[in-house]
Amino acid sequence: MRRRLFTALGLVLTLCLAACGSSDTGAQTPDGKTVIRYQGATGEVRYQELAEALGFYDKVKLEWVGDTTSGPQDIQSAATGDTDIGSAFNGAVVKLNAAGADITSVLSSYGADEKEYTGYYVLADSPIRSARDLINKKVGMNTLGAHHEFLTREWLAKEGLTPAEIKTVTLTVVPPVNTEQALREGQIDVAALNDIYRETALERGGIRALFTDKSLFGAFSYGSYVMRNDFIADNPEATADFVQGTARAIRWTQTTPLDQVLVKFREIIHARKRNENTKAIDYWRSSGIPVAGGVIAEREIQTWIDWLVRNGELDEGAVKASDLYTNEFNPYANGSYPEGSGPDGQPLAQK
Repeated sequence: MRRRLFTALGLVLTLCLAACGSSDTGAQTPDGKTVIRYQGATGEVRYQELAEALGFYDKVKLEWVGDTTSGPQDIQSAATGDTDIGSAFNGAVVKLNAAGADITSVLSSYGADEKEYTGYYVLADSPIRSARDLINKKVGMNTLGAHHEFLTREWLAKEGLTPAEIKTVTLTVVPPVNTEQALREGQIDVAALNDIYRETALERGGIRALFTDKSLFGAFSYGSYVMRNDFIADNPEATADFVQGTARAIRWTQTTPLDQVLVKFREIIHARKRNENTKAIDYWRSSGIPVAGGVIAEREIQTWIDWLVRNGELDEGAVKASDLYTNEFNPYANGSYPEGSGPDGQPLAQK
């Protein structure tokens, strides 16, 4: 059923792309900047928003068109021309490419490190200690077809469960704000928690990590920003400016003291005047991106191609990792900035 649904969604997407098309060139502001439309998230700051606030763009003007409901939805909006940039888990990016979307990953957007990760938690007194204990149990997560589902199924496979046994594990969609409560009330057996939901749940105690995404692959970038290939071709200068500015914003969070980063995030949210709660910002710990400026590593794409092929959701050779991403516009990869440099391009050791 999952494969039939995936095929149907691919056909719908292909039809939509053919019917709707996309603009040949980005809209222009009166002063000649290219408008890049994007979706945000309530109470959060996206790196492009940080880049604009820090003055890192010269040829780009952002236009917020609303908030996204999930990573897959965000990149579908970019693929269909409703926005110009989207961010999602790389497995979802691969699937969308395989379904016919003409998109390219241009920059890593999030990852896992010692400070930022997704934990898969059980109650402290739960008898669940291993992957085998999850047979016929429920795992709660924010959405299917994205990071939490892929990582859960990957962990189960790595721990030795057969495909048939993995199918007995029920993956249940639970809104992030309700996931901890669902775990404590016994509605689910495992809760995927990150960011504020992880930190506040740990503060309350009574839970323990069964595994984390960090424990699976180490420090690793899991998601990326994507752009339509026609937008890149028609707006090369704007694309380069967006990537360099956003890469520098990521680097700024990597090299700036945490308290200063949080102050800037709150400042940006307040300036938007959307009546948002900034509580989540208190629990931001790191970008999770393990390399300077969000440079994409091929294995961060290839890992999920291999996974989809292994699980029968993608034909061998259907897509090639090197065709799905580019570091061409990233100053931390294309030679514009020296290795180890900060957001201003100066080596950190000299600052």
